[in-house]
Amino acid sequence: MKPTILITLALLTLSMSAGAKKTKSVTPAWPDGTPMDSWFCEKTKVSMEDLGHQYVITEHGVTADSTMVQTAAIQRVIDKAAQEGGGVVVVPRGTFMTGALFFKQGTHLYMSDGARLKGSQRIIDYPVLTTRIEGETCQYFAALVNVDGVDGFSISGHGTIDGNGLPYWQEFWIRRQWNPQCTNKDAQRPRLTYISNSQNVTIQDVHLVNSPFWTNHVYKSHHVRYLDCYIFAPTENIFPPEPKRGAPSSDAIDIDACTDVMVDGCYMHVNDDAVVLKGGKGTWADKDSTNGPCERILIQNCRYGKVHGCLTLGSESLHDRNIILRNCHSEQSSRVLWLKMRPDTPQHYEHILVEGITGHCGSFLFIHPWTQFYKPGDRKDMPLSRCNNIQMRNISVESKKQWDVVTSDKYQLLDFTFDGQPLKFDENNEYHEPKEFL
Repeated sequence: MKPTILITLALLTLSMSAGAKKTKSVTPAWPDGTPMDSWFCEKTKVSMEDLGHQYVITEHGVTADSTMVQTAAIQRVIDKAAQEGGGVVVVPRGTFMTGALFFKQGTHLYMSDGARLKGSQRIIDYPVLTTRIEGETCQYFAALVNVDGVDGFSISGHGTIDGNGLPYWQEFWIRRQWNPQCTNKDAQRPRLTYISNSQNVTIQDVHLVNSPFWTNHVYKSHHVRYLDCYIFAPTENIFPPEPKRGAPSSDAIDIDACTDVMVDGCYMHVNDDAVVLKGGKGTWADKDSTNGPCERILIQNCRYGKVHGCLTLGSESLHDRNIILRNCHSEQSSRVLWLKMRPDTPQHYEHILVEGITGHCGSFLFIHPWTQFYKPGDRKDMPLSRCNNIQMRNISVESKKQWDVVTSDKYQLLDFTFDGQPLKFDENNEYHEPKEFL
């Protein structure tokens, strides 16, 4: 195999835009053939004028002082909006520092041009509560922006939500240097946004940057849209002893046990995976009602800077079905499609479609056992994990290694196709290339 491979059809001469037109002309359907709901074609954005009364925080007791942590004052504005029947909490131009905020039914967040909601660097400003993290429901820190059990919440505007994560990142790498077995939960770090048990949510246009931990985490929610967001965390030069270190585990969007989620037109550059599907982990994870599948997830028209994986299933996934990644451009991702297979968790990834991808990556398809901090249990009826009905087509990506696949007796790889040609992986980690590559 050549060291650099251009993954493309031999006779394909269409441009990226032509490929996009081809995809749009196809009758909307999920990879298993079921119709795609019209909701996935609806990209009309939220308008602030339709959100009710506007509560500008500086008109309700919040001081225009970027050095003060004003969590309580900003929370009072949110509570006032909720008590008065709802409305939009407006952050005006300027920098406002805060700890964890909790939005309620009927409230929205609007980030004005030049506005920056900046996270406190004191972990005490993020209370410990029952939440969801790394495939488990447990006690952990609240996020900067928290939304639970809300219908119709939105974050809009072109301002910035800044996690202010530098000391959290450095503290993590110091811990990892001292103890190589240090886990993400051992370091005390909040997420940037956490949306749970909610529906009809839109996050649009905002800049979501410098999260101490995961940038966006959505759990047990449905009909959630991320539209034209800019998501960034540094990928190097944050830990002077080791300049290649970046913001650890700063995933762009973690989708956890959710259905009907659309990510459209976003830019993602983070020091971990971009869009990640999660749902639970552990030998008995499929018996835990707090876990669940991810279904009907559409990622399209996105651009990736430096990320570990454009679309990653796992490492805490159970059942992911009807997932589409299409019409996206990779600038320097390590992998495009990454299937993380945990030997200690029953996993099933099926009906995945990746199409219309352009750009550059390290490996296009990456499948390896995921054994970081895993804990196999004694389960006699442990199901065999499986990946099946994985389609890749209309791909034009320069890759150092097109397929990086390790087989295992813990999982099956079935019905992989590239432009209609089957890919066969065997126990010797060998595959049969489509005719276009021969």
